[in-house]
Amino acid sequence: MMSKKGAGAAKTATLKRRTFTREFKLQVIREVEAGKTQAQVARDYQLSDNTISKWRRELHKYKERAFAGRGHAYTDEARVNELERMVGRLTMENDFLKKLLQKLETES
Repeated sequence: MMSKKGAGAAKTATLKRRTFTREFKLQVIREVEAGKTQAQVARDYQLSDNTISKWRRELHKYKERAFAGRGHAYTDEARVNELERMVGRLTMENDFLKKLLQKLETES
């Protein structure tokens, strides 16, 4: 027999998390900034008040980079990952060019 807590957990695991486009998030924020209360906008779009607050913080912090790709926020962690990939690629290119230069020097 499954406990109530377990049954609820299994039920919520099947729910699909909603994702929102960058344009949608910006529209919601514009309505709040135009003077509509955040609570009213949350009710109109069936969103949590906390979700709108989070989106506003992200927009303020990341400006035009906010909400990049698939509705996810641009984060410092994403930027670090991007830079680490670039460093790895450039390191490989540098190693390749060093080996090529050594080979050319030994042939001459």
